[in-house]
Amino acid sequence: MSYSLGILLCVGLLHQTARAVSMDKLADNKICGDAGCSHVLSVATALDDFTGPDCRFINIKMGQMVYVYSKLIPEEGAGVFWSGSVYSERYVHQMGIIGYFPATMVKETQKFTQDEVRIPTTNMDFYCE
Repeated sequence: MSYSLGILLCVGLLHQTARAVSMDKLADNKICGDAGCSHVLSVATALDDFTGPDCRFINIKMGQMVYVYSKLIPEEGAGVFWSGSVYSERYVHQMGIIGYFPATMVKETQKFTQDEVRIPTTNMDFYCE
């Protein structure tokens, strides 16, 4: 019986990871508030609506509050993207989802730290499920 359970568990895990996709990196480095990018750098307000082109991005609505966790350091000629999460009573289904958005779509309203850490990005930073 435990053998069958183990096989079912493995099949379930393989099914879940088969949907995950490694996407192109948007930048090689990022700025965070700590080495794990787990502390919020700032809070920003969305200046306009943004619909992400793929699963690396989050959708934001004008006026929505966005918690910023990291800021990608762009290569020359590339766009500037930040990662964050939206929080709003109207968009509860998006709460806790972290993704990228153009920095030009938001205005920082409050910074939480002046101590910023520059760290390299990894492929996991751009992993889609």
